[in-house]
Amino acid sequence: MIAADPGFAPAKVNLCLHVTGRRADGYHLLDSLVVFADTGDRVALAGAGAAPLTLRGPEARALGADGDNLVLRAARLVAGGAAPPLVLTKRLPVASGIGGGSSDAAAALRVVAAATGRPMPDAAAILGLGADVPVCLDARPARMSGIGEGVVPLGPLPTVWAVLANPRRPLATAAVFGARQGDFGAPMPDPPRWRDGTELARWLGATRNDLEPAARALMPEVGALIAALGALHGALIARMSGSGASAFAIMPTRAAAREGAARLARAHPGWWVRACSLGGA
Repeated sequence: MIAADPGFAPAKVNLCLHVTGRRADGYHLLDSLVVFADTGDRVALAGAGAAPLTLRGPEARALGADGDNLVLRAARLVAGGAAPPLVLTKRLPVASGIGGGSSDAAAALRVVAAATGRPMPDAAAILGLGADVPVCLDARPARMSGIGEGVVPLGPLPTVWAVLANPRRPLATAAVFGARQGDFGAPMPDPPRWRDGTELARWLGATRNDLEPAARALMPEVGALIAALGALHGALIARMSGSGASAFAIMPTRAAAREGAARLARAHPGWWVRACSLGGA
């Protein structure tokens, strides 16, 4: 739970993502149903005298701890200057469409605010860290709109089990938006109350991820990943998250999610695969 563990940085999953327009400054307008997984990274205070940012974990090798790291930028923002040293344990693949960097930045904001007693920066400053940082700050199911500044909590979801996977190749968000073609689409329908994951998956069938065609064109592995997830026994729906390349399959039970993840990992040992629950972190 974020309330009990402000340093937990859960994976963010866009169950749908509609691109509804573009502002004069080039930023795209989005309408997205966002949930959070029970798997993710962790940000913690380091000991006195440590480096500003220490990187650990299986995915740490893909990052740099230089001053432009998003965790350090978030820490300095809330501290108003020099921030206490931090440790980032990186378990989510980078540039993967599941908000790893944004969720890490949100965790850094929470951890440094708690350690220093300083208030959170204003909404504009938080949005300046990245479009996904505002929704990641609370890490609750939400409808995210605009360029990321519109965050409307949805309340608790039913327990939803899923398989989350990534082909272990980074996919740059800017490249995907740049490759998107065609007209802009309508917003997603207003979310109802779902009784279970089956109802949620059925509702998602009338929604879309408008960035998926562009991601597939840039990286054919995205199509293969979604197909493999959709072929899992019991899969209710399979779709890309965010700008990719990660994708998810909603499964009917916890057992089905675990079995599906195990099968997928055996069939594709180079992929990053996790069984997880989706909802509030």
